[in-house]
Amino acid sequence: MKKRIIITVCAILAVAVILGLLQALVVPKYTSNAEGLLTGEYYAEAEGHDVIFVGDCEVYESFIPAVLWEKYGISSYVRGNAQQLTWQSYYILEDTFRYETPKAVVFNVLALKYGEPQKEEYNRMTVDGMKWSPSKIGAISSSMTEEESFIDYVFPLLRFHSRITALEADDFKYIFSSKKVTHSGYLMQKGIDPMVGDAPTDGREELDYTLPETSMEYLEKMRELCAENGTELILVKSPTNSWAYWWHDEWDEQVREYAEEKGLAYYNFIPETEAIGIDYSTDTYDKGVHLNVYGAEKMTDYFGRILAENHGLAELSHSEETTSAWQERLDAYYKDRNS
Repeated sequence: MKKRIIITVCAILAVAVILGLLQALVVPKYTSNAEGLLTGEYYAEAEGHDVIFVGDCEVYESFIPAVLWEKYGISSYVRGNAQQLTWQSYYILEDTFRYETPKAVVFNVLALKYGEPQKEEYNRMTVDGMKWSPSKIGAISSSMTEEESFIDYVFPLLRFHSRITALEADDFKYIFSSKKVTHSGYLMQKGIDPMVGDAPTDGREELDYTLPETSMEYLEKMRELCAENGTELILVKSPTNSWAYWWHDEWDEQVREYAEEKGLAYYNFIPETEAIGIDYSTDTYDKGVHLNVYGAEKMTDYFGRILAENHGLAELSHSEETTSAWQERLDAYYKDRNS
């Protein structure tokens, strides 16, 4: 009887190991789409940051932690993803507070225009990399489209089993680890593709300019979470206002009113492009939709001065260990930038 129990347990463990290996093999490795790796990279650096950025692509392509450290001695990390929705930013921020308590959180407001889940692909890129916790459960539950199932997030093998017939070399190479793609959450783009002319406004009218109730509720939850932890919440809108992602004046006014009511700082950088020094003939890699590294360096320098002068983040004290770690990150950043 005892021998039978041992055999049964061993058989169950063997099946579990095989299924675990198969699952690790078939889940997407995002080697051709680095944006799917951003969330998970945070945990290797998850402590001691003065500032945490949260939001969509406009944060991880506009703000460079290495430059913020070099210019102002501010330690930061960007927790952003492609089309990261407001409730996803909230749960990622909640997850962040499990590891550290930054002095300030910077949220890019573009995602406030979305009031409903959008696409599974974007949900996956944002949520799959989170470590399991109540925050990840909340992010999944609030993000799923009607076609998605919670169990598929718990056991990705159920969702991606069909990839077994389309495996590539990278699926085996990165079965237990992922390649590093960011510099403290910043995804570097070195290409230059100018914006030609002004972004068209025709066809961008909205039936209702009221920002969705759901996104505003999660913004308030974000504010409350920061307040509970003694962290300042700062709202920003990146300087890009392109044909792909338009920011209406009506939305801007609602955010401004909210910030004034709650006593928050809000910086809309769209009118500040000249002061920042951004040149859309050289500082964008996709016809003005996002900044490349040259534009992001200017944006980071400009905003870093604001953080230092207006938000008490000047002349911060850091340990020798932190200083050494940031020197390594700075060296890696410039090696990548200049290669």
